[in-house]
Amino acid sequence: MKNLTRPLLRTAAAAGFVLVAGSAAFAAMTATTVTDLNVRAGPGPQYPTVGLATRGSTAVLDGCIEGSKWCRIDVNGLRGWVYAQYLTTDLGGSAVVVQDRRSDLAVPVVTYEVQAGDPPMPAPGDELLGPVEDVEPIVPPDTVRTYITTNPGDTVYLDGEVVVGAELPQTVEVRRVPDYTYDYASINGQPVLVEPATRRIVYVYR
Repeated sequence: MKNLTRPLLRTAAAAGFVLVAGSAAFAAMTATTVTDLNVRAGPGPQYPTVGLATRGSTAVLDGCIEGSKWCRIDVNGLRGWVYAQYLTTDLGGSAVVVQDRRSDLAVPVVTYEVQAGDPPMPAPGDELLGPVEDVEPIVPPDTVRTYITTNPGDTVYLDGEVVVGAELPQTVEVRRVPDYTYDYASINGQPVLVEPATRRIVYVYR
């Protein structure tokens, strides 16, 4: 996991984060990451990552933005923003996806005020689709990474987060790796390998 010093983390996390009034009675809610998940400096794929929350990590959930699938968490010493579709928590003894049951869970609403110098929002488009458990991850040879690094292609920004098992929209162009089973693309600044028949991500280069 990429580590930053705590002062830098506090600075990045504090920028633009506001807990909406009226949620003072909120007790800490825990959530679990269902896949390796980027923790970002802001609520969107255009923001840089401050670290990686590995699959099965327990996080403290501060709250989520109204009308958005981005939530603020504290996980493994990192504070930042993650995509709520890939967080689960307990509801009545069952694990539920935070995004699907936000009203039932009474997740607090938080806001993010865009700061000077923030990257532009990605153009509206299809989200990266799950479910993440449908794909068996692979371990590609080093030669594939070398080829992708030499032939990177253009990055496409989509709403959502880059995870193994997510399906790429048909509008996203993928590129061939010579003499290899999988295609590749650059999504939200990260190279990914894609299964051609299903267009699902099978590997994320971090």
